[in-house]
Amino acid sequence: MHTPSPQRSTDAGNHTVRRAGVVVIGAGQAGLSAGYHLSRRGFASALTEGDAERSFVMLDAGAAPGGAWLHRWESLTMATVNGIFDLPGFRQSPPEPGTPARIAVPEYFTAFEERMQLPILRPVKVFSVSPADDDPDGDLLIESDAGTWAARAVINATGTWDNPTLPAYPGRETFTGRQLHTRDYSSLEEFAGQRVAVVGGGISAVQQLEEISRVAEVFWYTRREPVFREEPFSPEVGKDVVSRVAADVEAGNPTGSVVSYTDLLWTPYALAAKERGALQRRPMFTGIEPDGVREADGSLTRVDAILWATGFKPALTHLDPLRLRNERGGIEVHGTVAAADPRVHLIGFGPSQSTVGANRAGRDAVRTLVSSLQPA
Repeated sequence: MHTPSPQRSTDAGNHTVRRAGVVVIGAGQAGLSAGYHLSRRGFASALTEGDAERSFVMLDAGAAPGGAWLHRWESLTMATVNGIFDLPGFRQSPPEPGTPARIAVPEYFTAFEERMQLPILRPVKVFSVSPADDDPDGDLLIESDAGTWAARAVINATGTWDNPTLPAYPGRETFTGRQLHTRDYSSLEEFAGQRVAVVGGGISAVQQLEEISRVAEVFWYTRREPVFREEPFSPEVGKDVVSRVAADVEAGNPTGSVVSYTDLLWTPYALAAKERGALQRRPMFTGIEPDGVREADGSLTRVDAILWATGFKPALTHLDPLRLRNERGGIEVHGTVAAADPRVHLIGFGPSQSTVGANRAGRDAVRTLVSSLQPA
């Protein structure tokens, strides 16, 4: 962890404010891409001496490099992830297929950070981003547990891992067994010999359902009948999905889950689950009781655990003071620029949630803001 230079600070009352031209929030794939391109464009570290307007700093909540990959479940290996695109300018050595993703990806991110010498402060939790004054071209203030930064622009790359979707359900608080979300899932051994309800119709739900069914009796619940794509997921299909997500974001519409745009794929783990008889989908239960779930037909299914594989939403509450959301709950974004406040760029958001999309968004955000930061 770097220690900021006091010469880069100003005093505002009793409050010390450090300055940077750009603050990047988050150091996952998208944030690292932005940091790389800022450096390539001549932005120096805001943690050393120099021109504050042509400097940047990166604030990352993680204790170590790796972003959300640090927390993936043990059995998610490099053979089963949906591909990790190389970070810019730094080709990764092909990992062993059996290496857990939570080990291989953080190791790669660590090597990238060391090579690029990016000005990353961690662990730093950002509480809020707000305007310094009424000037729409003025500074933004970034409040964190490591102090306050003033910047002319913010690149937000906070992803979704810190904002799990946990639906409210009748009787949920009465359940005497274990409830957990995908982000809390560690390994299938913790469910050995149990009866487990898996809730969710996405990729992670199917992966975890298949795994847990090896050691436990599973019951799969989804709100809608899952749709499996029979044809291959071709590059053309991928481009169509990206364009549909981009259209929603540009229109300011709230985006749905990944699978709502792609449908499910017949991956090896989905086929394994099918062969094991684990893909027997049930309609959502109507309520939760102390020892189980009440089925749609009125019967009670006793379970020891409920796994909510119900996805994530963008972790953006720290941006609430900027009022970026519209009346529909969406954030209108053009390219990477938030329509409600052009000083803010959102990357790893909407169509750029994939690793290749995150790379491109980091590059595009920097290219756009470089022109906006030019003196009038």
